[in-house]
Amino acid sequence: MEEYLLSGSILCGDDFEVVEGYICISDGVITDVCEEPGPVDALAHGIVVPCFVNAHTHIGDSVLKDPRVTDIASLVQPPDGLKHRVLRTTGMYDLVRAMQASIRDMAATGTCAFADFREGGLRGVQALQQAASCAPVDAVIFGRPAGDGGDGDDAYGMDDADMGGLTDLKDEIGSILGCAGGIGISSTNDYKDGVAAAIAEHARKCGGRFAIHAGELDSTDIKDALALNPDLLIHLTHASTNDLCQVSDHDIPVAVCLQSNLLTRVGIPPVETMFAAGVTVAAGTDNVMFNSVDMFAEMRFLSSVFTLSEQQVLGMCTRSGALALGLNCGIIEMGADANVMVLDKDSYNLVGARNILRSVVRRARAGDILFCSCGNV
Repeated sequence: MEEYLLSGSILCGDDFEVVEGYICISDGVITDVCEEPGPVDALAHGIVVPCFVNAHTHIGDSVLKDPRVTDIASLVQPPDGLKHRVLRTTGMYDLVRAMQASIRDMAATGTCAFADFREGGLRGVQALQQAASCAPVDAVIFGRPAGDGGDGDDAYGMDDADMGGLTDLKDEIGSILGCAGGIGISSTNDYKDGVAAAIAEHARKCGGRFAIHAGELDSTDIKDALALNPDLLIHLTHASTNDLCQVSDHDIPVAVCLQSNLLTRVGIPPVETMFAAGVTVAAGTDNVMFNSVDMFAEMRFLSSVFTLSEQQVLGMCTRSGALALGLNCGIIEMGADANVMVLDKDSYNLVGARNILRSVVRRARAGDILFCSCGNV
């Protein structure tokens, strides 16, 4: 049984209240939070913070970093966006190595779990599984059928009456869900009529979760996405207040990707309106081809662009992502998984911080990490 203490200024609970004391960890679970300032025999001492949960990534395009940014459709839209053309010609060895590098980067920058929309059908899911075995970071995989348009097969060439194509699609979804936790697809605008609904329906019949991009380029696909009652929505950059009220009424979490949206010039998601509507809002870094997986950087952008409290911003990057993905982490409380990091309050960057929570959100960076449950990789 592995047991140890972490001490210092602890950001506790949903509100990240700063408590001076220590936490007890046993076999990967937080067993106690003690408000007792003073020296203890701790493994590490500093600012104790939940590790990040990156609620939306595409790490397959780690093989294609920093292309010239043109319009988003030319870069990522299936079946013939630049990303999909490159993925079709990338061998398994190179794909796995590129994804391994991004996963190691997550571990090194304080992320304990991430959700990935994995293109390439069963092969893509298996490549991510192989890559994720290299580091103690949880991968929540939303696989994408290779025949959904994402690999150039034009959504199986299906229309509403094409039962042969539908049978093939169901078979592939079943195979993917033998390895992945869910199915994640692009906009309904990328599919022939009835295909997205068939994917959502069969994913649930097979016991998987269903997630979908919506409202990234414009608002034309939001109504159709909501009609599928997804378990997770990505982007909603162009969602209206009415859209967000429906999202809240159906208790659907949303993963926003601010830096990616800024880099691809599609707009700024209405995050304040999401919070006002009562939506669970998580943060993701999206495509590695545009944006690094560093959640410290994402957190600083969120804090700079929106008039949100530090609690809201840190919650987007930790607890809300965990809730959206069904994980027992992103929070420091008894019974939670001990996915935590300790920051050096005496680092050149953090020394002199008077408002610890604010400094963590606005200033902290990977170089401040003294200890991380994700390990040193």
